[in-house]
Amino acid sequence: MTEEKSLEGLGGWLILVGLGIVLSPLRIVYFIIQTYSEVFTNGSWEILTTPGNASYNHLWAPLLIGELAINIGLLLTWVFIAYLFFTKKRLFPKFYIAILLFTLAFILIDSLAMKSVLPDEPVFDEATIMEFVRSLIASLIWVPYMLVSKRVKATFVK
Repeated sequence: MTEEKSLEGLGGWLILVGLGIVLSPLRIVYFIIQTYSEVFTNGSWEILTTPGNASYNHLWAPLLIGELAINIGLLLTWVFIAYLFFTKKRLFPKFYIAILLFTLAFILIDSLAMKSVLPDEPVFDEATIMEFVRSLIASLIWVPYMLVSKRVKATFVK
């Protein structure tokens, strides 16, 4: 049996990648429901986006809608990445690397955008720092793995 043949398949460290791929859409759905259902049902949207209210800022509406749209886009992208992963498509490593790096950049950009709406608040709160560190560690581990792993090269060939 050749070494490449023994490394073929969704085994080894790819099991952890697969677990993350399955959990990521679930985390996003939970986040969307937890965050945006409250904003749109408890009156926060009106308070934040109606001129004349104390909390009004003209950037709230585009920021909230943009965040929601990007999170829905991330959800759909993770579902597509799961398809690429489980069908062992050649495009998988590139899409996986792209989503990891995009998520890292999105956390930074979103935090800076939030600073323009809430200038007196810190750019990075504890939850944002934790999410950024989690994404950074994942990127530092999985991007090089996708680029150099013999198993990745032998598995994603379709």
